[in-house]
Amino acid sequence: MNGLGPRYYLSINLLVLGIVLACSGCVRRRLMVRTDPPGALVSVDNQVIGNSPAASPFVYYGTREIRVERDGYETQTLRHKINAPWYQLPGIDFIAETLWPFEIRDERVIDTKLVPRVSEPAEVIAGRADQLREQSRTGVATPLPTTAMPPTAVPLPPNSQTLPFGGVPAQVSQ
Repeated sequence: MNGLGPRYYLSINLLVLGIVLACSGCVRRRLMVRTDPPGALVSVDNQVIGNSPAASPFVYYGTREIRVERDGYETQTLRHKINAPWYQLPGIDFIAETLWPFEIRDERVIDTKLVPRVSEPAEVIAGRADQLREQSRTGVATPLPTTAMPPTAVPLPPNSQTLPFGGVPAQVSQ
């Protein structure tokens, strides 16, 4: 025997353990959203992260709601699932995040193409406004148009008054 006691070996082991823990790496997670064309305002889970291309760190994996907005383009709301990599499985994640001596980078990129907003011609909008004005003068109520069925006019009784939210009371006597 070389004469070194158990205390010596214990202190060496603690020193090595301390160095390993001090040099341990971590997992850096980053989500980047790129748009075509760039410059759109990007929000992840209702938090604005900036103009595209925009990046933000994240901690947890799972489904994210990403909203992309830009003038002249349709606003897009995407639900994107971010799956955990193999080194984030229970048990292995402890080693990857605390004992592994190097940094692990997990970068996710989401690309989206913006669709130009189609605006109606001014004549069509003015025509609908004139139609609505005329209907309000004649006392005709029109339901909101839907894509499935065309709008139809519903005349109101001559001596009735309307209530808020579409209610119609009984006849009002004069």
